Amino acid sequence: MSSREHNLPSPSTEEISIVDLIPALRAFARTFCRVPDDADDLVQETLAKGLGNLDKFEPGTRLKSWLFTIMRNTHYTRIKAAAREAPGLLDCASSRPTSEPSQDWSVQSREVHQAIQKLPSHQREVLMLIGVLGVSYEETAQICGCAVGTVKSRLNRARAGVLEFLGETSPQVLIEARGQFSDNHWDTEGARR
Repeated sequence: MSSREHNLPSPSTEEISIVDLIPALRAFARTFCRVPDDADDLVQETLAKGLGNLDKFEPGTRLKSWLFTIMRNTHYTRIKAAAREAPGLLDCASSRPTSEPSQDWSVQSREVHQAIQKLPSHQREVLMLIGVLGVSYEETAQICGCAVGTVKSRLNRARAGVLEFLGETSPQVLIEARGQFSDNHWDTEGARR
């Protein structure tokens, strides 16, 4: 009997699904890691853990949400370990780049990016999941381990924080200025590597 008759996905189908999720995983990793190489390391570790524990994946659930949860947990475990092993390392000035990477983003898109980076991590991850990756409120709540109402609140505060940092009073101003952004400005960094 084939795996299709047993309603089990074939290994090649799961591999394709995981490979198809790599761009979304990279985008989500950038909410946690400001350095692109660190984001790639987080994606790699997430994929290794996901593939190593594929037997624990529950059929009928979304693979994307499962991998995002693994990534989030991996990131926070790394932070806790780093804090225990080397106090002050996360705020160490020597770990920051000495010069800004050269990019041809418009001044306004850089400002939006900076505004997003200044958000608290829990707001930044919700904004990335819902606003950029198009994940539902319910899935985001599951990934972040909180209630849907909390997700909505964090998203609202994240949007307000970005607007405040930009000195804008309404989202309409940003929508009108959207024509100045490159449609792929979130992937520009990844494409240059």
